Amino acid sequence: MGDACFSTQLIDGDGVFNVSGLENFMKDVRLGECGLSYAVVSIIGPQSSGKSTLLNHLFGTNFREMDAFRGRSQTTKGIWLAKAQNIEPCTLVMDLEGTDGRERGEDDTAFEKQSALFALAVSDIVLINMWCHDIGREQAANKPLLKTVFQVMMRLFSPRKTTLLFVIRDKSRTPLENLEPILREDIQKIWDAVPKPHAHKETPLSEFFDVQVVALSSYEEKEELFKQQVSDLRDRFQYSIAPGGLAGDRRGVVPASGFSFSSQQFWKVIKENKDLDLPAHKVMVATVRCEEIGNEKVGSFTSDEEWQQLEEAVQHDFVPGFGKKISSLLDRCLSEYDMEAIYFDEGVRSSKRQQLESKLLQLVNPAYQSLLGHLRTRTLEAFNESFDKALEKEGFAAAARNCTQTFLEKFDKGSEDAAIQQVNWDTSKVKDKLRRDIEAHVASVRAAKLSELCAKYEAQLTKALAEPVESLLDSASEDTWPAIRKLLQRETKTAVSGLQSAVSAFELDEATEKELLVKLEKHGRSVVESKAKEEAGRVLIRMKDRFSMLFSLDADSMPRVWTGKEDIKAITKTARSASMKLLSTMAAIRLEEDGDNIENTLSVALVDTSKPGTTDRSIQLTDPLASSSWERVAEEKTLITPVQCKSLWRQFKAETEYTVTQALAAQEANKRNNNWLPPPWALAAMAILGFNEFMTLLRNPLYLFAIFVMYLIGKAIWVQSEFGREFQHGFLPAILSLSTKFVPTVMNILKRLADEGQAPAAAPERQREMELQPKHTRNGSSYTNATSAGSSSVTTSEIGPEYSSPVAQ
Repeated sequence: MGDACFSTQLIDGDGVFNVSGLENFMKDVRLGECGLSYAVVSIIGPQSSGKSTLLNHLFGTNFREMDAFRGRSQTTKGIWLAKAQNIEPCTLVMDLEGTDGRERGEDDTAFEKQSALFALAVSDIVLINMWCHDIGREQAANKPLLKTVFQVMMRLFSPRKTTLLFVIRDKSRTPLENLEPILREDIQKIWDAVPKPHAHKETPLSEFFDVQVVALSSYEEKEELFKQQVSDLRDRFQYSIAPGGLAGDRRGVVPASGFSFSSQQFWKVIKENKDLDLPAHKVMVATVRCEEIGNEKVGSFTSDEEWQQLEEAVQHDFVPGFGKKISSLLDRCLSEYDMEAIYFDEGVRSSKRQQLESKLLQLVNPAYQSLLGHLRTRTLEAFNESFDKALEKEGFAAAARNCTQTFLEKFDKGSEDAAIQQVNWDTSKVKDKLRRDIEAHVASVRAAKLSELCAKYEAQLTKALAEPVESLLDSASEDTWPAIRKLLQRETKTAVSGLQSAVSAFELDEATEKELLVKLEKHGRSVVESKAKEEAGRVLIRMKDRFSMLFSLDADSMPRVWTGKEDIKAITKTARSASMKLLSTMAAIRLEEDGDNIENTLSVALVDTSKPGTTDRSIQLTDPLASSSWERVAEEKTLITPVQCKSLWRQFKAETEYTVTQALAAQEANKRNNNWLPPPWALAAMAILGFNEFMTLLRNPLYLFAIFVMYLIGKAIWVQSEFGREFQHGFLPAILSLSTKFVPTVMNILKRLADEGQAPAAAPERQREMELQPKHTRNGSSYTNATSAGSSSVTTSEIGPEYSSPVAQ
């Protein structure tokens, strides 16, 4: 529910102050309760300019509006006062009688001056209503009135900052950004020209007024847009007295209960003043008419077909001869103005001509700037293309220098073609932007080329270092790091020399060139360090490989056969020492010839098993590897810390111990196999205890033959029954299996012996058949003959022939 609208006529058309009406109004709106929380807004402007209409839409008031169908005439007489609806805090709105009204005549302007001065004195915010097409006019824009008001207000009242809100009605296509500076400049000029009391000689306008400008569309032609813009403007009046609000300075505000008396005193002082005068009528007419002629010429220029074609064409591309064509159009327009305005006041005529020329140039300037933009773009594109071609024929620096100079000169020629005679616009900013764009392109191409060169030589250096360094680290020895240093110096010197020769065409400054070369040198070092770190991660594998190679292969790189003559302890120590040297080589990066004692430390801590006077390493008082850094080795150069070396060595020994154990076992087994005689004590016992049995055998040789036959039968039974295989499954299963196979095996052997004895005559026939059979068949069947004890014995089972190894085996 909106607030009730209360209104009253504060001052009538004859200048009589309505005291009783104001008192009743204050009671109706309960103004006395507001204290200092209220604001006063007033509006001044020409008659029939829509002031009342604007206030009604802006504040929800009910001021009387003009009926357009009955003609343009005076609607508001005197000064009316109303309360704005739905505006916080309480806002009082004053609608003033329009100026320049025909009802009062040309000479009766005292009330206009007095009412305007009253509005400025009472109000916190003064709306100055004016038509968009009247901006720049002396009378229509109320500038003479404001000049008088400024002077009288300073003389009558104490300084108070008032907001002047210029409302531009029926806004045209001219942007507000172009209209506002003109208004502000005119207001400042009025302020500077007003005679001031000594106390305010140096006081700026901003101490008295806060000037703001807003533009509104036509109410009749664009009603919806007008209402939307008014709604947006209405939001600015909410809480207008708050800090930063429209009301501005509130120092001179009287309490709301004293508003009536204060207003009466203001009006009384204003009515008694008789020094308010406007400029001469002649000057005013000249001002209005010259302004009208100037506006007509601006309209004629904007509607000119040639100008429209130029404006359209320049939006898309560069237009040759633009400057001459525009200069001709401007000259023709200004000449027509001079002919029509020749009889008006010279000072006004000259001033308006300058304003006309300024407006025309403002219209032309966007097209001119667009033209320069196209010229800059075309020049830059041509430079880019020419520069790329020039790089194929000459050095980078020379190509950049020559192309830059050539195309900047082309831009200067294009700028001269676009120049307008009536104005000397500066093109240096556009040229500077072109130069910056060219320099940026050259810099980007230079950076790309240098990046390619650096990448090329870095790749070459990486290829030259990676595999050789990896190979040197793989065969780590005392000469590894000196060899790596020598390789790094040689390859880096070659790469740096090549890069230095390649970048000479760029004519770089010494610092930049040195930076590139140092970067390449650092890349070489980083390749070596990267490879070293990579190999350090595989150091345990390398150590085990080296140990296996030295331990398992002899001096001729042949696999060792552990015959029992080798010193496994010495071989193990040698192999572990070599692995320790590999570990010491990989423990740190040594690209500088700085000595270190890593190898000695590792040798003492890992390889030497004891120290003088100490039998157990575990009881040593100090551990040289109980540290996270090496002596005389920087932290960033450390690949494997002492603690890590100790852990790696422990793991290395654990994983190689099995190899040593296997070698020892193989050596012991070989010794047992080669010693086929029983021990000497066994031989002595046999000689003593078996002497009688031995003499018995010598006296009766048949015992020897019987023993030999029993040996052959036993050997046949052993092979046929597969004693060895059966006992692999355990003793008890072997006894059970052999007990079931013993009798069939004996019967099978006896049967074969009987068969051999019954067929002696078939031997020669069979011998001939064997001679006719292939060699491999004969070899296969030759095993069927009975041989001596040193040959293989053959028996036949149900599944075919079976072979037995010689007895020696």
